[in-house]
Amino acid sequence: MSTAAAQGLRMPISDHLREARTRIVRATVALAVGTVVGFMLSAAILDLLRGPIVELAESRNASLNYDTVTGAFDLRLRIALLAGIVLSGPLWLYELFAFSAPGLTRKEKRYLFGFLAAALPLFTAGCAAGLLLFPHMVQVLASFASAEDSTLLTASYYFDFVMKIVAATGLAFTLPVFVVMLNFLGIVSARALARSWRVIVIAIVVVSALVTPAADVLSMFLIAMPMTALFFGAYLVAALHDRSQLRCSA
Repeated sequence: MSTAAAQGLRMPISDHLREARTRIVRATVALAVGTVVGFMLSAAILDLLRGPIVELAESRNASLNYDTVTGAFDLRLRIALLAGIVLSGPLWLYELFAFSAPGLTRKEKRYLFGFLAAALPLFTAGCAAGLLLFPHMVQVLASFASAEDSTLLTASYYFDFVMKIVAATGLAFTLPVFVVMLNFLGIVSARALARSWRVIVIAIVVVSALVTPAADVLSMFLIAMPMTALFFGAYLVAALHDRSQLRCSA
């Protein structure tokens, strides 16, 4: 951070651009290093993703296939890039926060830091839940084919399928953070959440059904139950915040 920004002084545009360039370079270097590490780990990650197919192959003809000559290399690169984004995430999030922090008030900084500190662990937990559930989803969806049929999965499509499940569950787990944020900003009150809890629970079940196979009721409930618990936790935080605001204004 520049001296002017540290002292709370107005920075000229050139200093803003210079600081932005420095932070972008740091984030880019971190992404490049993370991508290299991700490429080194890509074989192990691919083995993890291939696990359900190996189990499926014990009962039927099943395999992971590449539809082009460069398909295997392209998939390794995609895995490496995604791993690089994840591994370098803490650094480029810090650079983004540090660049925007001088323009925020102390209260805004506290809110932003608090929301990030809550959202990141929840997103990680959601991604972990997606990784735990996707093998079961693969087994359920593949079971619709008879044992005499072959299950030949295109590698790129299969990778996209798994990543969509992981990303969807990760984002779903962060929804309570946005509920609390809306409450802290004065947009949604705890009373409004209490009146709408039935609709919200139904919406959670619908979202859980969208990110899991329709016939896999167990996986749907394994996603819906923690999301519902997180929502009621968010409601409790919102209720305590509203009560505190009423005491302060009294």
